[in-house]
Amino acid sequence: MAASTPPVRGARSAANARYRFIRQLHLWLGAWGAIAALLFGLTGLLMNHRFGDNPWPQGKSEEVAQARFAVPAASAGSAESLSMWLRDVHGLDAHTIRKPKPDEGRKREGKPAGAEAPKWNLSGGNARNSWSAEFTAGSDAITVKHSRQTSLAALNRLHKGVGGGLLWTLLSDSYAIAMIVLGISGIWMWMRGRTPRQMLFSVMGLGLAVLASVMALALS
Repeated sequence: MAASTPPVRGARSAANARYRFIRQLHLWLGAWGAIAALLFGLTGLLMNHRFGDNPWPQGKSEEVAQARFAVPAASAGSAESLSMWLRDVHGLDAHTIRKPKPDEGRKREGKPAGAEAPKWNLSGGNARNSWSAEFTAGSDAITVKHSRQTSLAALNRLHKGVGGGLLWTLLSDSYAIAMIVLGISGIWMWMRGRTPRQMLFSVMGLGLAVLASVMALALS
């Protein structure tokens, strides 16, 4: 009997060490993303109430300037060549290029194929200052509209991953991964030492039931 004691103690010691590591990781990740949680929580709450009779404030976007440029024929053949021309000649780097699917708009409107030239929408800038342009294929000019967002509107754009650039994308990815690990580690620590019955009749069990019910109603 005494010979089995060291392995039991060793397993218990390893389990305790694993628990301490996961708890410390949980704390580190929580500290890393604490401010981001406040930011994303605030903007998420605001955007969740952007519709309805009494929408919550979302910030404002104000058009501050317009510029019209003549487009050379060599750059008007495709959205990609137009985007490269805007970047190289006018310093406008398009982060988003939207092109309609072939005949999508015409089919929806009941028009024959080929009745209208496709339109491309390009946009860029950062969370605070942005630009957008709509170009009809074959045109010889493009109008670029420059807009400026208020602080709240800029934060909402960052929440949606718009205008933040590569560094913001990487940083927000790290926050998202941290939230996933926080959830997994939190569930693991909550489960430790609890029976399935205790888990079922707990705050976590109640939260899971409420989430499943509300999602079922939303998706039905």
